[in-house]
Amino acid sequence: MSEQLSEVRYGEWVAVRRDGFVAELVLDRPKAMNAVSYEMARCIAAACAALSEDRDVRAVVLTSTHERAFCVGADLKERNSLSDAEMMRHRPVSRAAYTGVLELPMPAIAAVHGYALGGGYELALSCDVIIADPTAVVGLPEVSVGVIPGGGGTQLLPRRVGAARAAELVFSARRVAAEEARELGLVDRLAAEGEDRAEALELARRIAANSPVGLRAAKRALRLGQGLDLRTGLEVEDAAWRSVAFSGDRAEGVAAFNEKRKPDWPGE
Repeated sequence: MSEQLSEVRYGEWVAVRRDGFVAELVLDRPKAMNAVSYEMARCIAAACAALSEDRDVRAVVLTSTHERAFCVGADLKERNSLSDAEMMRHRPVSRAAYTGVLELPMPAIAAVHGYALGGGYELALSCDVIIADPTAVVGLPEVSVGVIPGGGGTQLLPRRVGAARAAELVFSARRVAAEEARELGLVDRLAAEGEDRAEALELARRIAANSPVGLRAAKRALRLGQGLDLRTGLEVEDAAWRSVAFSGDRAEGVAAFNEKRKPDWPGE
């Protein structure tokens, strides 16, 4: 669908590129290895808000233009210049960047190479799937500079790897290289070196071939069901099923299956 390629900038350091039903959310602050400043956080949040409202987007890939880093986390140079009052004023904007990625209603995939540390790794954790290449180094080192993970890390990492393993990683502040990261479940797949973005986009295109109504409902059920007891989780699933059972996408999917053709999803 290359004829539908487009790009929209959100400030200087964030872009959204569209190719058909796949959107690429691009971190583009190469001079700072994508360190998340107040302005960059504001732009990430704005881009995610726009993506969330776009019913034509079926999958999102979070990528970086820096060849040696996905994102090194918060802009500590900027943080060092802030007063306590300024820090508190900035906090809601910072949170909005991470929750913006986390609450994208469509499937989101992070393509990670190089450093993904602190808030950078939390951006990846906010996605549904993390694809990394062998150069990836991930971790939550915040306690080594006197703070804690504040972009969802203390909540998202235990959901991936369990409470004890998450505690060890957060308390030690250690960085984890790609192969061990895959073994521990810190990332989901290892691509060939330099191929993390291509592999993530290919997965996104495969996802985007499916029902947009079904994808959003499935993500909602997966996310809302986490941490619930089985009986309650099944009620969450049933509510999501009911939201799609009588949709146009369901009717088209069944018709296309029986007619042995590709579905033309109405998206409703």
